[in-house]
Amino acid sequence: MARDQIDMTPLQSRDELVAWLSAGVKPASEFRIGTEHEKTPFTLEGHHPVPYEGAHGIGALLEGMQLLLGWEPIMERGNIIGLYDVTGGGAISLEPGGQFELSGAPVETVHQTQSELMAHLAQVREIAAPLGIGFLGLGMTPSWSRAQIPVMPKGRYKIMTNYMPKVGQYGLDMMYRTCTVQTNLDFSSEADMVKKLRVSVALQPVATALFANSPFTEGKPNGFLSFRSEIWRDTDNARAGMIPWAFEDGMGFERWVDYALDVPMYFVKRGDDYIDVSGSSFRDFFDGRNSAFPGERPTLSDWANHLSTIFPEVRLKRYLEMRGADGVPWGRLPALPAFWVGLLYDDTSLDAAWDLVKHWNAAERQALRDDVPRFGFKARIKDRYLFEIARECLTLAHAGLRRRGRIDHLGRDESRHLEPLDQIIDSGQTPAEEMLAKFHGPWHGLVEPAYDEYAF
Repeated sequence: MARDQIDMTPLQSRDELVAWLSAGVKPASEFRIGTEHEKTPFTLEGHHPVPYEGAHGIGALLEGMQLLLGWEPIMERGNIIGLYDVTGGGAISLEPGGQFELSGAPVETVHQTQSELMAHLAQVREIAAPLGIGFLGLGMTPSWSRAQIPVMPKGRYKIMTNYMPKVGQYGLDMMYRTCTVQTNLDFSSEADMVKKLRVSVALQPVATALFANSPFTEGKPNGFLSFRSEIWRDTDNARAGMIPWAFEDGMGFERWVDYALDVPMYFVKRGDDYIDVSGSSFRDFFDGRNSAFPGERPTLSDWANHLSTIFPEVRLKRYLEMRGADGVPWGRLPALPAFWVGLLYDDTSLDAAWDLVKHWNAAERQALRDDVPRFGFKARIKDRYLFEIARECLTLAHAGLRRRGRIDHLGRDESRHLEPLDQIIDSGQTPAEEMLAKFHGPWHGLVEPAYDEYAF
């Protein structure tokens, strides 16, 4: 999550909310790729969670990173909770259980995404290794109970921690035990946004299967290939899911605003304080009817912060965020932006992808999304296995990246970053199934080897 925005202009009309979103429109020549990834810190000795406090804690890790990088510290009540690169636009932030997130700068090519990632990992290693900290590339912590996981000192997480159990059984697991990799992409018009949103919502289960990587809970198989994806089915359905209304006539920025106005809020930020307004709607706040702020109107910052607390499978801000993938080991991270850039940033592939999904109805899309956490490639829609659809999407992504023709210093186009996904399709198995085979074979029924094999 980006740091919470500060713009204290009071809002007067719904049109301003729509204008804020539509300000994201940019010409295709200015399209960028943003990649965010989370990884779970663990103690190299004993594979325990890493607390915030102490000489070997997450706070110390962030302080070391700040000295190394010279990035601006993001502070909250005297605690360092993140770093911001003023020049490049990247940021490092903390998720609730200490998951360490790099929000990459907006870059032009997947090659640059990979370069940024390699630099980040080298920097993190330089600081973390002497502190005895390693990082795990899985979609969910494989061995820890929720009670074991430390809480990071961020005000918004305290409010969310209190609210989550009221609205779903897995919200706290989502916050404290999961990791994701996410790609953020641009649009050139409202119609382009709608098309990309529909294609990517419909095909999000393909990414979920290709990146399925969370088959263990507390040391045992949990019955799922992506338990992280299952968790999102019962975290808070008022703010998550497959947004079926986005496929109806009249979809556009205004429709998203109307949706977001009715999503329950978590907090309002004033200065350093997070004020708990959980459960109340932004619409009421907009009408001056928020009990914590009677007669007061929200600001643009409140709106931007609220939009960042909505969690559908694809999220609209001033760009589109692909949210369906589990966190994975570093070698596979650039494959996610490569996959979506190949499908969405090439018009021929985008048209072909729309042809693939346009005949699916809302119930079919939902059923596929419901089945994919457990069945992976064996989930079905209409009369097709998801495996066939995934293979087709990968072919389209390859073709799209080849047509984009962005060449690296060795003359290779971006399609080379799809190699990890090619291997998955060739094997016919999701990463989680490969890991389960290790668990039942060479790992002898233990998840501990994951801390070596799936570490960054």
